[in-house]
Amino acid sequence: MLAPRPQKLRSQRDVNLWRIPLGLSLLAVALFGLTVAIDALDAFHFIRLPYWLTMGGIDDARAILSAMMGAVATVLALIFSVSLLVLSMVATLFGPRLLYRFLQDWVTQVTIGLFMGTFIFVCLCFLVTHQDASSRFVPQVSLLTSWVLVIGSFGFLVYYSHRVATSIQNPDMIARIVDDLYPAVVGSHRQAAGEGSGAPPDNAQILARAAAGADVVCPQSGYLQHLDHGALVAAAREANALIVLRFRPGQFVLRGEPLAAVVPAAAGRSLEAAIDRNVVIGRHRTLTQDSEFGIAQIVEIAIRALSPAVNDTFTGVACVEWLADALRVLAEQRPLEGNWFDANGELRVWIPDVRLERLAKFAFDQIRQAAATTPAVMIRQLEVIARIAPQMPDAARRALAEQADAIRETATGFVALDRRDLERVHARAREAVADGQPER
Repeated sequence: MLAPRPQKLRSQRDVNLWRIPLGLSLLAVALFGLTVAIDALDAFHFIRLPYWLTMGGIDDARAILSAMMGAVATVLALIFSVSLLVLSMVATLFGPRLLYRFLQDWVTQVTIGLFMGTFIFVCLCFLVTHQDASSRFVPQVSLLTSWVLVIGSFGFLVYYSHRVATSIQNPDMIARIVDDLYPAVVGSHRQAAGEGSGAPPDNAQILARAAAGADVVCPQSGYLQHLDHGALVAAAREANALIVLRFRPGQFVLRGEPLAAVVPAAAGRSLEAAIDRNVVIGRHRTLTQDSEFGIAQIVEIAIRALSPAVNDTFTGVACVEWLADALRVLAEQRPLEGNWFDANGELRVWIPDVRLERLAKFAFDQIRQAAATTPAVMIRQLEVIARIAPQMPDAARRALAEQADAIRETATGFVALDRRDLERVHARAREAVADGQPER
């Protein structure tokens, strides 16, 4: 069974940098309305505030507010500058496909929102703090609240700095990608209401039936990001039909290309709207139902680390180790399979499945090619093959055996000492793959 892991799955589909700051800014306006109402009741002698609840006269109040506005505005500009610098660094070190993880980080969004809300609150206090020939108004409660907000915002800035410092570390980034694989894998198998199970069908027979069905074309080009298989099963059951999707999540579909086939063809028109509504096509890949994309993110970090411009062997080794953990997770509970049944066990939705041996090959190929002159990374690849092979099914073990042989064949220019270490680890890897017993 899978060990408990975080169930919050972050995805590029929900990247939004302005929602939390906007909400906190509106909350600051509402808070100002509350505090200034209390100050107005005190000014018109409907209530009496304690004598100690004061921050001075009109001149003192405007001087304090002016200083707070300048400080908050400066720090807010600094936060934006730091955020842009971090995004630039991430794009260079990790790759642009990982930017969304920093954009949707709640600490960054709350920090920006706190300072924006505080700035708006202080500005509103400054506007209502005035003196004329007949009266003067000093909102003492609003002034005190401004001071509390400024202190709280600067306190949260310390945590923001800590968060940035830890999040840009390579091991933390790689581990968080693997953590996101857990809810992705578990969620891809979760059955919706009205779904059941049945015997796996013959894929060749399904494709032969689809050839005689009605094609549903893709309305736009992009990656298949997500499909609501529960809604598709319900729609197919109502039409007494089978929906055969030509692509799986993570694959690129061209506009006008057949996206799915409906069997029988007579039900094609009635299911076209359901397919269009419940199959999401977008401009980028997401982890929601695409386990291969999680592997690709870690592989991209490793390739960049092993490039001649960076030459970071330790990050390459860390990527290999976390990829082993990702493959172990995918072996315990397989990636998204392509068979979805109704409550009666009738097949209603079929998609191309994701084979574990393909993911195993993908996890090793490009790193092996990039690490052709880095013995430490190639030896570590052989070590993790020996450790995870006993937990893999037969097809995946065969793929790992091919990778072990390919690593040995790639390592042609090593010195005698490195070659000796590699040969020893290769022998252990092949033994673990052959007998399926854990390495001791």
